[in-house]
Amino acid sequence: MNDSSRRGTGPVVRAKRADARRNEEALLDAAATVFVTSGVEAPIRDIAAEAGVGTATIYRHFPTRADLIVAVYRHQVEALAQAGPALLADSATAYAALERWIDRFVDFVVTKQGLAAVLQSDDPCFDPLHDYFVERLVPVCTQLLAAAGESGEIRSGQDAQELMRGIGGLCASAGTHHRYDARHMVELLVTGLRTIR
Repeated sequence: MNDSSRRGTGPVVRAKRADARRNEEALLDAAATVFVTSGVEAPIRDIAAEAGVGTATIYRHFPTRADLIVAVYRHQVEALAQAGPALLADSATAYAALERWIDRFVDFVVTKQGLAAVLQSDDPCFDPLHDYFVERLVPVCTQLLAAAGESGEIRSGQDAQELMRGIGGLCASAGTHHRYDARHMVELLVTGLRTIR
């Protein structure tokens, strides 16, 4: 193969890889949507219908349900991790960025309640997920808290993992009682971080 033919295939290969990534992300978004409404045991055909593909396409990307669950979880953790710095750059204040990120974190935690039983199963493929969650999200929350602390908007020295654990506890009862609003309770918690002016 000469240099020109090798150069000619480069962009095509990259385009295919980018398309494959986009297709996989679309499948993961569809699976996440179905998991929220129907749980992680939802029929694969429902996920395929949501994504607008055949079931064979799902199985080609994710041979087992466990593979799909792990991929959805990681995909959403990664999106949340990437949102932190973006929100800091785009928000009027560091505290506003923190609020917006916490709001997304609440969405993540509430919609992942159905995964609790799965993540506690004996399947070893789920074992690394908690560590992945901590490794990717605690530093992002730490960065947001530090920025808000440095700007004087919240009391400095807040522990990100403690805050995230507290939010998880407040969200654990989401959907169990019609008068319990987890998001409102989290708003009260986050408001409590603010400095008195």
